Amino acid sequence: MAETAADAVLVAQVYVDVGLPHLDRPFDYAIPPELADGVKPGVRVKVRFAGRAVDGWVVGVAPAAGLGKLSPLSRLISPEAVAPPTSARLFRAVADHCGGIFCDVARLAVPPRHAATEKAASQPAGPAAPPVLRPSALDAYPAGSGYLEALAAGASPRAAWTVIPTAAPAGDWADGFAAAAAAVLASGRGAVLIAPDAKDCARLMAAVSRRIDPSLIAEQRADLGPAARYRGFLKVLRGQARVVVGTRAAAYAPVADLGLAALWDDGDDSHRDLRSPYPHSRDVLALRAASDQTAVLLGGFSRSAEVQSWLESGWLAPIERPAAGRRLIAPRVLVAGQGTPAGRDPAGTSRLPHDVFAAVRQALTAGPVLVQVAHAGYRRHLRCARCGEPLRCPCGGPLAEAGPARALTCGWCGRAAEDWACPLCGARRWRAGAVGSARTAEELARSFPTAAVIRSDREQPLAIAPDGPALVVATPGAEPPAPGGYAAAVLLDAESTLARADLRAGEEALRRWLQATALVRPAAEGGVAVLVGPPADRAVQAWLRLDPAGHAARELADRRSAGLPPACRFAALRGEAAAIDELVQSWSAAPPAALRPAEAASSSAAGLDAAVVLPVWEE
Repeated sequence: MAETAADAVLVAQVYVDVGLPHLDRPFDYAIPPELADGVKPGVRVKVRFAGRAVDGWVVGVAPAAGLGKLSPLSRLISPEAVAPPTSARLFRAVADHCGGIFCDVARLAVPPRHAATEKAASQPAGPAAPPVLRPSALDAYPAGSGYLEALAAGASPRAAWTVIPTAAPAGDWADGFAAAAAAVLASGRGAVLIAPDAKDCARLMAAVSRRIDPSLIAEQRADLGPAARYRGFLKVLRGQARVVVGTRAAAYAPVADLGLAALWDDGDDSHRDLRSPYPHSRDVLALRAASDQTAVLLGGFSRSAEVQSWLESGWLAPIERPAAGRRLIAPRVLVAGQGTPAGRDPAGTSRLPHDVFAAVRQALTAGPVLVQVAHAGYRRHLRCARCGEPLRCPCGGPLAEAGPARALTCGWCGRAAEDWACPLCGARRWRAGAVGSARTAEELARSFPTAAVIRSDREQPLAIAPDGPALVVATPGAEPPAPGGYAAAVLLDAESTLARADLRAGEEALRRWLQATALVRPAAEGGVAVLVGPPADRAVQAWLRLDPAGHAARELADRRSAGLPPACRFAALRGEAAAIDELVQSWSAAPPAALRPAEAASSSAAGLDAAVVLPVWEE
């Protein structure tokens, strides 16, 4: 039968970027003959929608098949298929899982186009050196060697690796991740390795480069700049790179024949995107692994409740060492004030108890000492010394001391507050609820005048600590590594960290303490970590036992009994009262699949026990 003119017309199925959830579906557009050679699934186009030009993503091309008259595509932005079918399926899955829309996810996953980089001819890569499969940190764990052997054999095991917090080789998580990537590459597959920030990403990149030919590696970080980021993305898209190392956006990297999805420290807030639909890198990789049947490796010194739920469901298997094995490798850990003689200052009455000074004095003879402080700055959370009223700027922002001169500045507008007086009682004296890193460094410099005192925070991070005797005062996440590890670590402000108004306060506190402990030498080399805080607290006890797995299990059990995430997921419906009532009544008889208990984590990568809908009526 002769082909009709209508059948000869090709139609592009396009997601239009209009930001409206009810329009989150493909629309059909006719492909003009002059664009027929360039339009294919994955390209970006311009279309007319509701009378204006908008961006669109082509997810399919098909014959017209009697669809009638269609609007044509306006323009082809680029012939590069930056969202191939496998990526488009992932974008759709993430959007559905997070309650978002396709175009928002695509915007998070695909870097902005850099035309000059795209048009530049890519250099053909020469023959790559084979991956190095020497022993790694994973081999120090009973199940680690078997995991690597399974990867090299082409299998797809899924595991949660609880790393011992130590500066010894068994705590080198980056080397373990690099070994897993090398094993996957040896089986002919690719890998995606995700770290929470640029510092961890640089460490991971260095470890991977020691095992895998750099020509096969692409780095994906937002701070690389538009050209470098897009160049790395195209390197992966065109099949020149088989291993991707990066931060959260790299979780979507279009690696051909993906064999491993690995993520370090899923409890770090940096893994959650702050843009709609707010996906977490852990969930993106889990959805990808469930769809593509890839291996999974989630590593961390601590363990989140979400990972614990996947372990209990059987979707993940644990890689860890028994308690006795952890003690042999980790530093000695103790809580300040335990066993303190009568008359001395036990923990709770002094911010720097006698135990801390004794430990620091002894450790300084052997090397650098890390002091972790919860807050940056000088003195914060100020209150009137007489009535307890918080110090506030006229704009409503909190006042804080900027330095030893007791100058008050606003944390919101930055304005100085001169001649402050309490508006309630008229007092002119105040007390601090939190002492920052600057004031702590000042106090330690007076107590240890012969030692160098160095500060490190997010604004001015220190790349590496000095090798000799020194005190490094750092905020969480800004602790620099020391050559050979610290001789000691002092963890201050535990009560302040535990008092955060957050469901994850205990989990986050334990994560911060273990991160700092991991920078200390093993106990056999004299390494010691001292925590100043309440000894009876559950998170403190888990740190003393070096048992993040037990803490995560109890945390998940408590949340399950209280009906809180991740055991239960919430959704809010907003609308008119009649419409909400009608929808809730229809769901009571046959709830949608998304609101039913999950049969298995592997089917949804969610591991949910139940879901709760909170209706919000608007009259």
